[in-house]
Amino acid sequence: MSAAEALETLRGLIRRLRGPGGCPWDREQTPASMVRHLLEEAHELADAVASGDEEAVREELGDVLFQILFLGECYEEEGRFDLEAVCRGITAKMTRRHPHVFGTARAADSAEVLRNWRRIKQQEKGGAPEPASSRLDRLPAGLPALLRAQAVGERAAAAGFDWEDAEGVLAKLAEEWSEFRAARASADPAALEREIGDLLFTLVNLARCCGVSADGALRGAVYKFERRFRTLETRLAAQGRRMEEVPQAEKDRLWEEIKAGE
Repeated sequence: MSAAEALETLRGLIRRLRGPGGCPWDREQTPASMVRHLLEEAHELADAVASGDEEAVREELGDVLFQILFLGECYEEEGRFDLEAVCRGITAKMTRRHPHVFGTARAADSAEVLRNWRRIKQQEKGGAPEPASSRLDRLPAGLPALLRAQAVGERAAAAGFDWEDAEGVLAKLAEEWSEFRAARASADPAALEREIGDLLFTLVNLARCCGVSADGALRGAVYKFERRFRTLETRLAAQGRRMEEVPQAEKDRLWEEIKAGE
């Protein structure tokens, strides 16, 4: 079965679920009700990518694809647009926004690609923005804080509001760390929350300046911690011991052994 045939088979399955005699739950769904499921599946896909588990990635890609096709089917049933229109639209847009690939333009590096992308995108929306508009407009309100922080930093940098290099961010990080320590000493909960927020935002900007996805880096770190913690739990359980009963010094030693074993 070709990819096109497999895709059409999946679309047929969705139509069967939504059609007469299909699944009551699927028949009740609307685009508004399906958005939550799409977001959940997208986050599960991100987790799978961070884990490096190819089988999990394949499965989660399928789940995301199902949600997208399901949403498309809802709109097609209403006669508003179909999957072909979606594909034609995104193909045309990607062609316009890659003139260095599909046209005669040149792009020396990825930074120039992004500048051209933003310029073309603005042209598509009717040219120059209104005087009162902000470069931070049109960021999705529902973006998770970490992704929004990186997007805000990127847009500010595109406007020329940025450090010259990562060393400048490191200096800012040292400043924010000092302010955090002062807030911690003051025992002021509001100040402490504010300074932790500043620290996190500065770290996101450091990641951006180093060409790293802050969200991806954190996901990887959390996944690594989870893996090691589960290994520690398994080792202690094999000895008939509970985590809470083991001295911290011993847990630290076992943790280092687990790290070394990786």
